[in-house]
Amino acid sequence: MKKLLTTLYITLPDAYLALKGENISIIQEEKSIGRVPLHNLEAICTFGRQGASPALMAACMERNIAITFLTTSGRMRGRVIGITNGNVTLRKTQYRISDDEKKSAEIARHFLVGKLYNSKWMLERMTRDHALRIEVEKFKKISLYLTDSMHQLMTIDDLEQLRGIEGNAASAYFSLMDDMILQQKEDFFFKGRNRRPPLDNVNALLSFVYTLLAADVGAALESVGLDAYVGFLHRDRPGRMSLALDMMEELRSVYADRFVLSLINKKQVQASDFVRKESGAVLMTDEARKKIFDLWHRKKDEKIMHPFLKEKISWGLVPHAQALLLARYIRGDLDAYPPILWK
Repeated sequence: MKKLLTTLYITLPDAYLALKGENISIIQEEKSIGRVPLHNLEAICTFGRQGASPALMAACMERNIAITFLTTSGRMRGRVIGITNGNVTLRKTQYRISDDEKKSAEIARHFLVGKLYNSKWMLERMTRDHALRIEVEKFKKISLYLTDSMHQLMTIDDLEQLRGIEGNAASAYFSLMDDMILQQKEDFFFKGRNRRPPLDNVNALLSFVYTLLAADVGAALESVGLDAYVGFLHRDRPGRMSLALDMMEELRSVYADRFVLSLINKKQVQASDFVRKESGAVLMTDEARKKIFDLWHRKKDEKIMHPFLKEKISWGLVPHAQALLLARYIRGDLDAYPPILWK
């Protein structure tokens, strides 16, 4: 199994990244404020406007270290990656499948079954662990609806119909998000999904964590030789990592949403970690982002038993395991793509 390396997050909006020997030098106001060795990095995410030197970008490309450039609010601006890993046959097969909507639907169905299965067990865990604090019957009703939706997915090979079932199921799941927030209810509430910009603290957290997960999944897909920008469920759009968004679907609830709910319910974030702009947009402070990065890395170190591989791995390696399984399916080594099914 692949070794879990570190992702370097740069949150200072005016920081510039340069190459010094075998290290990244973090420069602010023409002074070096820190150095990080390249050899233990898997990726770099920088939030700001200054960028990185051509020499550093070249060194990262040679070492297959992806650099993702994001705005201070977490929206992707661009990504620099090295020479494509894997053989050309894998990507050509991926492109052919993507051009065939029926074959794309066969793979998309498995992503979505994984998403609904994991969302269902998020709700079941809540009824088990917090039965006295939630309306159990309401949770059970939507859990049953998600089960029915999964059964519907298995009979459909049309992308639009798959998206319709998934959209309705996602709305049902999100209708309980506010109920799963058990602490700090005055400051953290969920009345619906909004983004670009997020309009409340919970949506700001969700958008930010989804961005982190997308970067991790994108890097995992590229590492096995797949093109993260050519998807099956999400169709081609310039600058969008469509395949990363596809694979994220099965991980959103169990990985990202659980993490966000944990931050709130364990009071690891507070109202003071957010600021509201005149436009109504809600953003996190620099200190809040740093705190969340640290907790995100701790989350990635937690171990789970992978249900298909029958191997204990860290959460941080789950995107790599799923990317490898997807590549094996596209090559014809597996009869079907097995989504991760958490329980």
